[in-house]
Amino acid sequence: MTSLGSRLFCRMERMCYRLPVFLNTFLVFSITGEVSYLVMVEAPLEADQKKTAWSTWWKAVHLLSQYFMLGNICWNALLFYRTSPSIKGVFLGGEAMGQGWRYCYTCETHTPPRCSHCYDCKVCVLRRDHHCVFFDQCVGFRNYRYFLSCLLFMWSGLLYATLMNAEVFIVILKEGVTLHSVLLLLIPWIMLISGQVSARAFAFAFIADTCVVGFLLVSAFFFLHLFLLFRGQTTREWYSSRRPYSLGLLGNLRHTLGNRWYVCWLSPLIPSPIPGDGINFVITGSLEPCR
Repeated sequence: MTSLGSRLFCRMERMCYRLPVFLNTFLVFSITGEVSYLVMVEAPLEADQKKTAWSTWWKAVHLLSQYFMLGNICWNALLFYRTSPSIKGVFLGGEAMGQGWRYCYTCETHTPPRCSHCYDCKVCVLRRDHHCVFFDQCVGFRNYRYFLSCLLFMWSGLLYATLMNAEVFIVILKEGVTLHSVLLLLIPWIMLISGQVSARAFAFAFIADTCVVGFLLVSAFFFLHLFLLFRGQTTREWYSSRRPYSLGLLGNLRHTLGNRWYVCWLSPLIPSPIPGDGINFVITGSLEPCR
C-alpha cells in the first residue's frame, strides 16, 4: 500500500510540474488560432474591402508574420528543452580548481564558478540562471540563447496579438462602460457559467484578457533578462549585486548568445557557437557581493 501510495504521489508531483508547460502550450496555440480567425474572417472591418487585392495582401502579410513568430517560439522552446545545461557528460576532473569552485554534496563533485545545484532538476547546472517553471527546465550556459530568443518572440507575438485584439475591447465597450461589459472583461468565466454571455463572446474576451496579462508578464521577464544580459549577470548574481564576470556590452552578448549574436535571434537554426566551456570565466571584478 505504501509503495502504491508513493507511486501515485510521484506521478501527481510530475503532473504538477508539467502542468505549466501544457498550459503555456495551450495558450500559445489558442491565441494564434484566435488571431488567425480575426485576420481571416473579421478583418478588414469595411465590407467593401473584404474582397479586394489589398485585403488579400494584408491577410497574407499578417498570417506570415504571426506564423513566423509561432515557428520561432516552438523551435526555440524545443531546442531549449532538449539542450541540457547540466554538468552531466561534462569532464570536470581535469580543471584546476581555483577561486569560485565549490563542492556539491548532492552530486558529490566539485563544481566550477557560476554553477549551482537545482533541486527540481536534481543536478548541478553550468552558469545556472534559474529554473523556469513554464518549461520545467533550468536556464544555463548551453540553452540560454534559446530561452532568450523564445522570450523575444513570445513578447513580440503577444504585443501583436494584443494590438489585433484591440477591436475586441472596442466591440465589448461600444455601448459604454457598463457593469456587464466590465464583468465580461474582468471575470469572463463567471459570466459564462452564469449564462450572461455566449461561449463565443467568452472565448474572445478570455483570449483578449490573456493577451494583455501575458504581454505584461512576459515583458517583465524579457526586459529583466535583457538587462541582466547587458550587465553580464545571472539572476542569482543580480540578487547579490555581483558583476565579476562582465565583459562589456559586446563581450556579454557574444559570450551569452554566441559569435553570431547579431543575427542568431532571427532563427534558432542559425549556428552561433558560444565562446568558452561554461567552466572557466574571465574575472573582471570582485567576487564579493555589494550588499
